[in-house]
Amino acid sequence: MGSDGVNLGMVSEKGHLDASELDEGAVLEADVLIIGSGAGGGICAEALAERNIRVVVVEEGPFKKTADFTMREKEAFQDLYFECGGRRTKDKAIGIFQGRAVGGSTTVNWTASFRTPEQTLRYWSNEFGLSGFSAEDLAPWFDRVEKRLNISPWLPAPNENNAIIARGAAALDWSYGTVPRNVRGCADLGLCGQGCPIGAKQSMLVTTIPRAMELGATVISRARAARLLLRQGRVEGAVLEPLDSLGRPKRTIQLEVRAPLVIVAAGGIGSPALLLRSATPDPDRLIGSRTFLHPTVVVTGAMPQQVAGYRGAPQTVYSDHFLWRDGIEGRMGFKIEALAIQPSLFSGLMMRHGAEHQSFMQRINDTQGSIMLLRDGFNEESPGGRVGLDAFDYPELDYTVNDYLWEGVREAYLRASEMLFAAGANNIQLWHFDAPSLTSWTQAKQFIANLQLKPLSTGLFSAHVMGGCSMGADPRRSVVDSRGAHHHVKNLYVIDGSLFPTSLGTNPQLTIYAIAAKLANELAERHWPAPSSFQKRESAMNPISGASL
Repeated sequence: MGSDGVNLGMVSEKGHLDASELDEGAVLEADVLIIGSGAGGGICAEALAERNIRVVVVEEGPFKKTADFTMREKEAFQDLYFECGGRRTKDKAIGIFQGRAVGGSTTVNWTASFRTPEQTLRYWSNEFGLSGFSAEDLAPWFDRVEKRLNISPWLPAPNENNAIIARGAAALDWSYGTVPRNVRGCADLGLCGQGCPIGAKQSMLVTTIPRAMELGATVISRARAARLLLRQGRVEGAVLEPLDSLGRPKRTIQLEVRAPLVIVAAGGIGSPALLLRSATPDPDRLIGSRTFLHPTVVVTGAMPQQVAGYRGAPQTVYSDHFLWRDGIEGRMGFKIEALAIQPSLFSGLMMRHGAEHQSFMQRINDTQGSIMLLRDGFNEESPGGRVGLDAFDYPELDYTVNDYLWEGVREAYLRASEMLFAAGANNIQLWHFDAPSLTSWTQAKQFIANLQLKPLSTGLFSAHVMGGCSMGADPRRSVVDSRGAHHHVKNLYVIDGSLFPTSLGTNPQLTIYAIAAKLANELAERHWPAPSSFQKRESAMNPISGASL
């Protein structure tokens, strides 16, 4: 079985405050306020709590326990995702999946845990003047978080949905590999996107958050950070807006957390939105800009054998054969991974209606799903999107899709189709409103070459929101420096995926873990000099959660 510090009684209930249950406002004090409990916030919370620093973690979503994960898609999307999984860009052209619960997206992601590609890190150094982020610099931090979260390549045989990618790639002599996963005692259920029902996924929910709470941290759930408290060039805390059990604001109640140091870790949309709501100094209008998505397209294949893509670990095989197909700054490359064929997810995203939709659903057992994650942000024609605020101060992402991206989409459609036919598909389906089922590679090549690609007709999705608070050496080009420190506000830090200057070209959670561990420990050394938390507790293994950071 997996680990669950909450269910096993490690954490006192007094360490958790559910803001939806409050009848009146309150003021809390802390040494550090962390806004967000996902990959960045969770790692920071544990690292700082281990130094006996008073930490308060704020999370907009609910605090769920392993027993709450019912294995029902309907409940998972309602309880664990922003906008019930229906978040989209401003023009509605790109669907965005982001976790909204304690643990953030780590609670609902599919566990793929890749180190940052060295090409990406070199680009950051050359283009943005970042030092301290080479593969060699980050290696010890990757080692630490991989040990902490039990990250290693998945050894059991892949399910058929993933095995088809391996067979197709092998037939075409493409490179492919095994996905590293952050699991302990995984039962291969395939329900990762709904919250792990046995606590095997080593998300922040069952590792760093309960450990931080055991060490004295307080977690406030169902509370939205409305704005930061800024005075005379420094941060002094934040005003929180309690939410009811349905996520609606309780506007008659206000919470305030006063802290001399604040870490914003609300994700690639939430972090820049909070800085914008707070009127954070931004002389060059950089906050919210350069937001990247790994825009993702889907191709499915009707196979002659049963696939049952809803069963088994969702992502265990990948191919980076086309990730750097034209160098770092050339045409947009892409990563190939599997799409779990969960019924509700599949039904809602397939871009088919009526009898055609029914026919697709009847063939779900024989359907393979492949996704292609496009690597945005490495070319002047790929500037990313911009996070802004709507009339109600809620975030919205304006992401322009241009010809440069469409060329990458067309190539991704072509290669995925080729791969599926090489693996034996009877026919393939592009997730595009105007695409019929294609019955041969020859037909697919001709059709894709002439297919009109445009927003809303072409299915585009993202589960990887990055950037919006870019880090860099030059304050005229970046929001924070290489320490995660805001260029213009003292003691304000951003430590999550929003500080990436580009997308990564791979699933981001492990990069966020490692960079957060590095920055949090360095931050603690500057503000609370002491032996490093890792050295201090290296021999004190947590019997449930593993080694501490």
